[in-house]
Amino acid sequence: MTSRDPRRTCQFIPPYLIERLQPPRLVARDVAFRAARAEGGSAPVSAVGAPAWVVHTCHNTSQLPGDVVRSAGDPDSGDAAVDEAAYGVTGSLDLFWSVYGRRSWDGNGASVSLSVHYEQGYDNAYWDGTQLVFGDGDGEVFGRFTAPVDVLGHEFTHAVIERTAGLAYQGQSGALNESVADVFGTCLKQRLLGQRVEQGDWLIGAGLFLPGIQARALRDMAHPGTAYDDPQLGKDPQVATMDDYVDTGDDNGGVHTNSGIPNRAFQLAATAIGGTSWDGAGRIWYAALTGGQVGPDTDFAGFAAATVAAAGEHADVVSQAWEAVGVGGTIPSGATPGQPATSTTVAVRRSGGLAGVGKEGAVDLEGSDDRVDELRALVGRIDVADVPGGEVGGADRFVYDFDLCGDRCRVPELLLTPDLRRVVELVLR
Repeated sequence: MTSRDPRRTCQFIPPYLIERLQPPRLVARDVAFRAARAEGGSAPVSAVGAPAWVVHTCHNTSQLPGDVVRSAGDPDSGDAAVDEAAYGVTGSLDLFWSVYGRRSWDGNGASVSLSVHYEQGYDNAYWDGTQLVFGDGDGEVFGRFTAPVDVLGHEFTHAVIERTAGLAYQGQSGALNESVADVFGTCLKQRLLGQRVEQGDWLIGAGLFLPGIQARALRDMAHPGTAYDDPQLGKDPQVATMDDYVDTGDDNGGVHTNSGIPNRAFQLAATAIGGTSWDGAGRIWYAALTGGQVGPDTDFAGFAAATVAAAGEHADVVSQAWEAVGVGGTIPSGATPGQPATSTTVAVRRSGGLAGVGKEGAVDLEGSDDRVDELRALVGRIDVADVPGGEVGGADRFVYDFDLCGDRCRVPELLLTPDLRRVVELVLR
């Protein structure tokens, strides 16, 4: 299996969508390709000798990148996840090239590698520093993560952010990282659907949740905190203004919760400017991201100032949009919380990933649970001092917090040892 650098991956998960909105992929795909042809072959040129994009299948294993299934220029494969990935990456490349003049995620025409059918029942999608990876969902709550095109646009944008401002995935800069990914994810969706700002639904991930789940999408940019309210998922925790800012150590400082604040600012600015999101407010946000004023540690106020500086004749309405969400100061990041140390409990907490839905569980080794014997053996041979550590940041990638009878560690998904992976399977089964 290819080695991955945990510092370059991406982590995030929030629950939203009751209705399974079926995006009109066939119609929209034709529109996208006709538009690209009408622009006189404006599609970005990839690196010499490489196709613009390549989609692989992992065959529901964790082997990356998997086998090549389809490349740029190939016809539909008949595999829904493969063809959805192809459609989304084609649209993403064209958005950033035709509107913002950017050649692929790196700015130099890098070929985009995508992998679908990752693992069994995998509830996530992420950018790992070299490629985009998509699970098929668990079939109970989540469907395919390739189905909503804005999810793919979101992950592609994480790659762009990495090569531009490099917003650190923690606290306010991390929430900005998530928000900017949502911004260009929604610009992509609205562009493929040919929508003006007043026609867009401003939902991120509509169609990702399966029927029966009381959610409309992962997030609602127009009304953060209203995307879902479901017995299994709980209520959408996103906040819309600085009055409700969540100071926490969970989820890299609440990157998925607090991203609702800059999301709402973009939606307000886009609708005030009018026209289309990608050609109006989207140009301003892209200019701010790439103009040199925004760096790894930029907070909400700093990013707001950069957008106002880039807004030209729209500076007043952009400023008003940020004022409406209460941006104007810095909130200190909180300490990372841990579960109470005990002498007999094995506890695991998994971060939310793309959907922002975390998961946690615990087993008392003095109880009668049928998992006790195996967990005792695992804990007996795991030395947390030898567990791979270091940076755990990165957008939309799972991170695990372990409490092994009082010994604690935090491990990115890709660095889980076989023993730790088995602990996860047992505790979070």
